[in-house]
Order: sequence, then C-alpha cells, then structure tokens
Amino acid sequence: MKLLHIDSSITGANSASRQLSAALVAELKAAIPGLEVIRRDLDANPIPHLDSKRLPTVRPANAPAGAVGIADEGGSDVLDEFLRADILVVGAPMYNFGIPSQLKAWIDRIAIAGKTFSYTADGPIGLAGGKRVIVASSRGGLYAPGMPFEANDFQEKYLRAVFAFIGIPDIEIIRAEGLALSPAHRDAALNAAHATIPATVAAPRTRHAA
Repeated sequence: MKLLHIDSSITGANSASRQLSAALVAELKAAIPGLEVIRRDLDANPIPHLDSKRLPTVRPANAPAGAVGIADEGGSDVLDEFLRADILVVGAPMYNFGIPSQLKAWIDRIAIAGKTFSYTADGPIGLAGGKRVIVASSRGGLYAPGMPFEANDFQEKYLRAVFAFIGIPDIEIIRAEGLALSPAHRDAALNAAHATIPATVAAPRTRHAA
C-alpha cells in the first residue's frame, strides 16, 4: 500500500499543518504494516504554475491548435504519483481564505480530463475513486461550520469540492484553527487536533470505486 504525503506550508518548522501531517503519517505507518510513504514538499520543491507555455504539454486539449509546449519540469510525474497512491495525507494551511498557491499548482496537475474525471452527457464523473484522503488543516482564525466567518472558508470547502469532483467525495479533515488568536489558543487547538488523529486513522472507511 502506498501513501502520498503532501506538504504545502511555507513556514517551515513553525507550521501547524506540517506538524499535523507528520503525526498523521506516523500514525498510519504504525497502523499499516509495510506502508510505503512518498513525500512531496511543495515548498522545498515547488511545481511550476500552469501557464500558457506549459498548457500544450499538460492539457493539450485546452491549448490553441498547433501550440507547442515546453517541458513540464517538476510537474510531469505528479499525476502518476497521485494515481498510484492508496492514501493521501495533505498538509493544507489557509492563506488569505484559500489554499497556498503551491498546493493549487499540484491540484492543476492532478485534475485532468480523461485521467481523473470525464465529462459525460449526464455531467462530470470522477475517475480517481478508491483513495483515502486526510487533510491536515490549519487556520489562524475561526472558520468552522457555525463560526461567524464560515463564509470566508475557501480552503477546506475548495478541497472538498475538488476531491469530490475527481471521485473522492468524503475526505477527512484534522483541523487546528484559531491559531493566531493567542499562544494559548494555538496550543489548545493543536493539542485538540493531535488528540483526534488516532481515532481518525483507526476509523473504518467506505472506499468509493473509481
């Protein structure tokens, strides 16, 4: 079984999402004998953002007729890596109400028509089902359901939407929020998030077929 560990925070050792994603991976390794872990650090080794020069290479169907793209260095193996994974652990902090641009560049390499989704007469269908996705989410403010700023959450809601679109409708989220309110809030939120990891890893999951 293969696990793909994605981190996207730019704050290094101070990153709450990195701490949580590392704890998740350690718990999964302890629970699943022989688990193979593949690590991708999108800050240390960023994927180039999709632009007009790379579009003919990455998404030829969307490029102008006859356009020739440059090599997608740093991003060419992302899709295969994702497709081979059985479990994904994604460290995803909230930046300016959304996800880091580094993580968006990764998503732009895996959301590919004909590979992870397809359009049909009845609408789009996801092709990447059967994977377990756990997101380590960190936020400075309070955006959880029922909070006053819930409407400003374009981080977790976006991740739920994009994974559902490619066939993974029930991602799990380990959340630490309110981290910027005070040191006490940060410590309490991280401790609470870490405390949920063993039960989350142990919980049985319904696997959706691709």
